[in-house]
Amino acid sequence: MSLYNKRGVSAQKEEVHAAVKNLDAGLFPKAFCKVYPDFLGGSEDYVNIMHADGAGTKSILAYLYWKETGDISVWKGIAQDAIVMNLDDLLCVGVYDKLVFNSTIDRNKKRIPGEVLEQVINGSQEFFDQMAGYGIHIHYLGGETADVGDVVRTIAVNGTMTSRWPRKKLITNEKIQAGDVIIGLAGFGTCAYEKEYNSGLGSNGLTSARHDVLGKYYATQYPETFEPALSSDVVYIGAHKMTDQLGVNGGTMTIGKLLLSPTRTFAPVLKTLLEEHFESIHGLIHCSGGGQTKCLKYVPENVRIVKDNLFEPPVIFNIIQQAAQAPATEMYQVFNMGCRLEVYTSEKEAGAVMQTAAHYGIEARIIGRVEEADRKELIIYTKEGELRY
Repeated sequence: MSLYNKRGVSAQKEEVHAAVKNLDAGLFPKAFCKVYPDFLGGSEDYVNIMHADGAGTKSILAYLYWKETGDISVWKGIAQDAIVMNLDDLLCVGVYDKLVFNSTIDRNKKRIPGEVLEQVINGSQEFFDQMAGYGIHIHYLGGETADVGDVVRTIAVNGTMTSRWPRKKLITNEKIQAGDVIIGLAGFGTCAYEKEYNSGLGSNGLTSARHDVLGKYYATQYPETFEPALSSDVVYIGAHKMTDQLGVNGGTMTIGKLLLSPTRTFAPVLKTLLEEHFESIHGLIHCSGGGQTKCLKYVPENVRIVKDNLFEPPVIFNIIQQAAQAPATEMYQVFNMGCRLEVYTSEKEAGAVMQTAAHYGIEARIIGRVEEADRKELIIYTKEGELRY
């Protein structure tokens, strides 16, 4: 059994999928988010889309960093994580404007003071203001903030995002076909709308990353940050502290800041692509939970996905893999490995996609292709060899 499973989490969410298997799959089963008829407006020309997600256990990393350094501003990054995990999923069905966001924050009041709530809430509004500057309008309609110390040990930051969207402007992944190329957009570096280097980690796999990278000091000093029923051999088994410095991108960053890099949104890039190259986009995949294997759930049944030119994984993933001694098969199944968004298009249109990404300071490349096959499969080529899923 992998360390990931021993910690009570699953990259593939098998039990969750089993629980919801009898629910309506929506109008377009291969679409990245469920799409429903226009219940709100009653128009056949529109659809309704709602998505719920959050920052996950990344909030525990923010808690540790804040406790260790006193830097309360890290909570603004958690606000961004909760928003982007909704926004970038909706981007993958073609939605890039006129969105509604509602937040849900559950906290343990004994450990999380009002000042932290202010950072999360104000950080949310600051992110919405920044996106409005790129023509992406997200309306913040408040939400629920509950003191539930008997339920959560620290804080859980989640949200729901909704849109009423024109049916003719949807990306449903049904156009993905043999012959397509896959353009990967990097989640790391410093893009035009970021102020500092982004490690590319995102908001998935943080349970594993936290325990594999950080040391036992955190188990004894902050027992509220993990499930007490876990075996000690999977709890904070790494060698680092949050404040350890590493050489990164020609400078230095702390381990804590690498782990807490706010999840990059690709909204400005995709808004441009969806407005100017809509017909060329055959599919969009957000490599979130499930990492580089996420595409298997959304591509057609009769294709083989070959990824033979992924980015060199940024330093944070090397740190995690070395600390966990995790095989490549598990790393690529849990983490995005630096490539967090995939655009499926024709080879002819690939240049336009990459040029648009470059305009926003985001590295993009052809990472693979779609081939005809008898059954759906994924092949990833890495420096450690060929991986098959």
